[in-house]
Amino acid sequence: MSELTYPSPEGLQVAGPEAGVLEIRLDRPDARNALSTPLLRGIVALLQQAAGDDAVRCVVLTGGDKVFAAGADLAEMASKDMQAVLLEERPQLFATIGRFPKPMVGAVCGYALGGGCELVMHADIIVAGESAQFGQPEINLGIIPGAGGTQRLTHAVGKSLAMKMVLAGEFISAREALAARLVAEVAADDACLARAHELARKIAGKAPLAVRLAKDAVLQSFETPLAAGMVLERRNFVVLAGTDDRNEGVRAFLEKRKPVWKGR
Repeated sequence: MSELTYPSPEGLQVAGPEAGVLEIRLDRPDARNALSTPLLRGIVALLQQAAGDDAVRCVVLTGGDKVFAAGADLAEMASKDMQAVLLEERPQLFATIGRFPKPMVGAVCGYALGGGCELVMHADIIVAGESAQFGQPEINLGIIPGAGGTQRLTHAVGKSLAMKMVLAGEFISAREALAARLVAEVAADDACLARAHELARKIAGKAPLAVRLAKDAVLQSFETPLAAGMVLERRNFVVLAGTDDRNEGVRAFLEKRKPVWKGR
């Protein structure tokens, strides 16, 4: 049980934590869940709180039934000249989301476009509803993605498909996203969020330190050469050898019982 209370900032709904899972829902239906700067600040504030809360072991990030997020807030964007764009805080907000140390599962139904696609790509696992569509259509506005759409997307789906999405502005379906490995699995729309929570609860039931260091090692594989990544993986493996949870996990296996994790 968390000793912390989680507010619901404007444009967001928060549920939990329950069974180790905190749900953050984008809730600006009149704006198609457009990612305004205040909305991103709210997400960052919640994730920073969750990072320090032992009762939160996994986060589920979701949106509406028809739209996850249709992109950035164009009304806000239109009011900014080049200097304002250069100095805005959005890159730092996205970077903070990317540094969230605990696992995050995205649940997407409907459109995840532009900034919405970039936001959900910060999740560690994405479950897509059958209706999900992913796209980076910024080219249609005379701009390019600015929060990872040319980088995270290319790492996920490869050069050719990323070029098609970024240069032509074409969307891909949930099934195409699965084939391209952008998402982990596809579920019926009415089961998408439940499946995301099922995965999140399963992750929340694992040893917290092992989960954190496993996530760290996988993410580092995108940033470092193979040899350096292998060194980091081994370092994390050795660190875990000195934890109470590692000893508990081995004993529980040998004694044929369920382990009791303490997070230390």
